[in-house]
Parts: sequence; C-alpha cells; structure tokens
Amino acid sequence: MAITYKNARAALGTSYATVYTCPSGTTAIVLMAQATNVDGAATVDVSAQWLDNSAADVATRIVEAYLVPAKAADMILGGPLVLEAGDAFQAKASAAGDIELTLAISEIT
Repeated sequence: MAITYKNARAALGTSYATVYTCPSGTTAIVLMAQATNVDGAATVDVSAQWLDNSAADVATRIVEAYLVPAKAADMILGGPLVLEAGDAFQAKASAAGDIELTLAISEIT
C-alpha cells in the first residue's frame, strides 16, 4: 500500500465542474477543501458536491451557497471525505472566477 499526497485546484465558474476525480485502483481522502474569494469587494457563495461512481454518479452536497466574504478564505469541508475509484469532487460559485478552490488529497494505492 502506497500513499501519495496531491493537490487539486480550480478557479470556479457558475456551473458545477469537476475539480478532482479519484483514479482507477485508488482510494482518495480529501483532507482539506479551502475556498478563497479573490474578489476585492463582493461576497461570493460557493457550493460543492461529490459524485458517487458506484451509484450512477448520484450527487451528494457538501456545502450549498456558503458565503465567503471578499478577500477571505474558508474551509468548506468539515472533515475528511473518502472517495472511491471514479468518484469526483465538484464545485461552483455564484460569480465566475471569484472563488479559487484548493484541495489537499491523499491517494492510497
């Protein structure tokens, strides 16, 4: 069993987009998800979900319309999230390009 540490990042748009997909033959643990509002004046909301590949990509919301003040950052994941092969982490924001998302991930193979 090997553990590899990875980062994933995205500047979010206004529609759900995949930030990370767990590779085949791997279990991934999302350790941290930080949303940073890079807008200098406006509060922006962020939403995140994970897709369960083993259940026909059913979406489960992690956070919905969570407000991030201008020039601020906040954690949007309350604890580790385990993803199985093919599962995906997706996110969106209320204003395109205003939220930068960072994930810290452990991949176990």
